[in-house]
Amino acid sequence: MSVQLLGVVGWSGSGKTTLLEFLISELGKHGKKLNVIKHSHHDVILEPPHKDSARFRAAGAGEVMLVSPYRYAIVHELHHTPEPSLEDLLPRLAEADLVLVEGYKWAAITKLEVFRPDLGRDANFWDDKNIIAVASDIAAPSDLREGIVWLDLNTPRAIVDWIIAAMQNEKLSRF
Repeated sequence: MSVQLLGVVGWSGSGKTTLLEFLISELGKHGKKLNVIKHSHHDVILEPPHKDSARFRAAGAGEVMLVSPYRYAIVHELHHTPEPSLEDLLPRLAEADLVLVEGYKWAAITKLEVFRPDLGRDANFWDDKNIIAVASDIAAPSDLREGIVWLDLNTPRAIVDWIIAAMQNEKLSRF
């Protein structure tokens, strides 16, 4: 499988989820087949503990597939093994044109940072050489590192256009 990757990073409350929802919808309208990986630092509960699939996992099943007429989910229990890397997880996804990765700030993949200075947190683009674009609600700083594209967070269609161009020009990571 060869797929392009774009990480979307930023501090909590910066607007990553809202932007990702828009990007997924609009890129889909442009005929792009998308997958998303969302990293969470919290436990993920798909069904309450009293439901069958949770009981099967609690009994010791390594994986449980939950299937309905609308979707299916495979829950893989780690059983005290280390969290798998992004590279280990990518082959488990269906074929796509682009995988959007929310989180995984530490991953060595191309990234778009969503930056809102009003949150009072430092931007990541100063130190992370994998950040190739920033979507923000302020103007670009005068000392912006060469090669970073500055995008207006309040004009999300321009961000879609940038992603499409970056895909066409092979500017994104590939796995």
